[in-house]
Amino acid sequence: MSGKIKMIGLDLDGTLLTDKKELTERSKEVIAKALRQGIIVLVATGRPWTGVPEELRNFPGMRYALTSNGARVVDTYTGRVIEEHLLSPELAKKSLEICGKYDTLQEVYFDGQGYAEADKMAHVEKYHKNPNMWEYMKATRIPENDLAGLVERKNRGLDKTQALFADMEERGRAWAELEEIKGLELVGSLKYNIEINAAGVNKGTGLISLGKILGIKREEIMACGDGDNDAVMLREVGLGVAMANAEEQVKAAADYITLSNEEDGVAGAIEKFALEGGKGVC
Repeated sequence: MSGKIKMIGLDLDGTLLTDKKELTERSKEVIAKALRQGIIVLVATGRPWTGVPEELRNFPGMRYALTSNGARVVDTYTGRVIEEHLLSPELAKKSLEICGKYDTLQEVYFDGQGYAEADKMAHVEKYHKNPNMWEYMKATRIPENDLAGLVERKNRGLDKTQALFADMEERGRAWAELEEIKGLELVGSLKYNIEINAAGVNKGTGLISLGKILGIKREEIMACGDGDNDAVMLREVGLGVAMANAEEQVKAAADYITLSNEEDGVAGAIEKFALEGGKGVC
């Protein structure tokens, strides 16, 4: 990596947020300092826009957001969609059909909003292995009785679909089936889920593309992440930072490994590599 960091993309779960899904005071302070120094800081998440914590959606100076693994990049000041790379309704329905054969809680994301199966949401703890995600799901998803019917009614491209699996063997079988379908991009950031985007959509290409729009070179972009959907991002950018709690393949893709999400690893990495005069502990 050479040159000054001008843009920083931050994964949320397992990266910027603690295990309790909280943004620490130190993280807030460091992000605010980076923004004051003219660095573009944005979330780069698999979550839909409405699933991003409100304090980050409204964080002073944070103008852009990359959501749904790069399917939707928005200007948070104006609400304008800068880029979108959508999954066709035909492929979405096919993915729902395949995953629906197994014991899953499925979701679809339209226009930055997540919709989840109403009956399965009542038993979210069966599908989301992390208790800290239960309230998040209930608070941010719109219950829907018929996801395939919703896709049929809207009849247009959508950001992403996702399936959360009660049984890991079933997840493996569903993954194998989905891999046979052309036009899909599969990741599993939670280990018990499958996230389904249009082929070629990932956080890395999204960050690089936004950088080009803003006149920022690849080597001037830094990103932090921990999960399967972050590996490509860390390889694509100029400086890829993995969390200490990251999966091994993510660490292998990184240029640097910082402290864990429970130890303000993101803040330390920003101080070390991006802030003027900063050499944070990370």
